[in-house]
Amino acid sequence: MDDTIASHLASSAERRLSTLSHHLTGHSASMASEIPISALSPSATAGSYGGVSSVFVNILQAPEDPILGVTVAYNKDPSPVKVNLGVGAYRTEEGKPLVLNVVRKAEQLLVNNPSGVKEYLPITGLAEFNKLSAKLIFGAESPAIRENRVATVQGLSGTGSLRVGGEFLARHYFERTIYIPQPTWGNHPKIFTLSGLAVKYYRYYDPATRGLNFHGLLEDLSSAPPGAIVLLHACAHNPTGVDPTLEQWEQIRQLMRSKGLLPFFDSAYQGFASGSLDADAQSVRMFVADGGECLAAQSYAKNMGLYGERVGALSIVCKSSDVAGRVESQLKLVIRPMYSNPPIHGASIVATILKNSELYNEWTVELKMMADRIISMRRQLFDALSKRGTPGDWSHILKQIGMFTFTGLNSDQVAFMTKEFHIYMTSDGRISMAGLSSRTVPHLADAIHAAVARIN
Repeated sequence: MDDTIASHLASSAERRLSTLSHHLTGHSASMASEIPISALSPSATAGSYGGVSSVFVNILQAPEDPILGVTVAYNKDPSPVKVNLGVGAYRTEEGKPLVLNVVRKAEQLLVNNPSGVKEYLPITGLAEFNKLSAKLIFGAESPAIRENRVATVQGLSGTGSLRVGGEFLARHYFERTIYIPQPTWGNHPKIFTLSGLAVKYYRYYDPATRGLNFHGLLEDLSSAPPGAIVLLHACAHNPTGVDPTLEQWEQIRQLMRSKGLLPFFDSAYQGFASGSLDADAQSVRMFVADGGECLAAQSYAKNMGLYGERVGALSIVCKSSDVAGRVESQLKLVIRPMYSNPPIHGASIVATILKNSELYNEWTVELKMMADRIISMRRQLFDALSKRGTPGDWSHILKQIGMFTFTGLNSDQVAFMTKEFHIYMTSDGRISMAGLSSRTVPHLADAIHAAVARIN
């Protein structure tokens, strides 16, 4: 370029920058001089500026979640002997979180897949995951699957799947009352109330026997209005660990079908309760085998250790494939404005494991290992209490199943154990057996013994 032209361009650019700078600073200064001081002062509702109160000043401090708050309190305790039995997550014998080997293998396969992408999933989620999830809970030979009568969508773990199901029912089902067991997981009433359903309870747990109040359950369901929705824990009832026998399940099924009650299963522990995926799905399969309709929410948090991946599914078994197609179309309308579409990673892990026979078999081995360790903790705790001669009958610890045990301890005894022994659990006396280890069982047994001996 000619030096004269280059010099002219540079000079021109400098003039434009100088003019712009003068315009901005001068204009800003003149504008500032014209704006009243009062307009620059923060108003009483303008937020927390210069010490002025926030527009949210009247917001009350919300209480901690009764379950998650246990972990918050535990984390604040500096004691070296503290034990957290409130967390609903599996822990190793060393008290550490566990990532299954089969999950690591599946993730490695996904990472190494050159065709893997991070595109949005459809509203209903990963199609392969949905198909495999339905087969897992209903059985590969289920007539409902064979006849294409199942509408399955991927959900945000069990919680999200329940919420989508609840909102779908509130929009499209003629009866908007749902009966849930007393007691149940603390999030259930909140989920269904916010979904637009009216929540009522049916008797479930008998404090006197620390077992199932089967008579009360049947009586309450018999009194429910025709068509009412009934929430059923598929297995390993949370928080009690008390499940109906197969014979009792059959009686429940007959009663519900005779009254036209709609079953809504929450399956959070398939394979994690007994160690058998098929055994833990028997209650659900009973209701599907009779040709009737039902809903089932699944979670892979516990049985694959995918807590933070938030991966689950909602399946609605319908009378025909035509109805199932229309149900799916309406589920999309529930999901789209709620979270648009689900995350891809966790569902891809599950699908990779379920479709690969080698990985699937390895998963069942690891799953049984976790279930067996929990069963072992039950035996060790029962033996430790028996050895100490702790007052009362503690056989319910062995009879209950799954991650949780409803100890029968009252809130005063729980508070005593927290204060004197640094043991954390929910105030209703529910403990997570997965949070125990051979090292901490004696400490817990000492605490229970002392609490029962001193406080009625």
